[in-house]
Formats: sequence, structure tokens, C-alpha cells
Amino acid sequence: MARWKITQVKSKNSATERQMATLTSLGIRRINHSVELEVTPVVKGMVDKVLHLVKVEEIN
Repeated sequence: MARWKITQVKSKNSATERQMATLTSLGIRRINHSVELEVTPVVKGMVDKVLHLVKVEEIN
């Protein structure tokens, strides 16, 4: 199954509380922090909500 490397590239200062909670749920703590997650419908939905704050790369 595919995996994504998700990196926060913008500050969450201007984000809503819901978006900050989504970043925390993804496991992202600060700018330039990366996590590698399995691509599931749940992860896709969370990434869609914070796409303006993160960079997503597909890894093999």
C-alpha cells in the first residue's frame, strides 16, 4: 500500500482550532516536522483539510 510523507511548511498560527487539532492527529508538531503515514481514506480527508499548511510526497 502507498505511503505519504507529510511535512508542515506553514505556521499554524492563522489556522482554526479544528485545523490545529487535525495536525496534532496526524502527528505533526512543528514547522518542518515530517511524518510517514499509510494512505487511507481517513488520512486523505485530514490532509485535505490542512493542505494549505502541509506538503505531501508519495514514497515507495
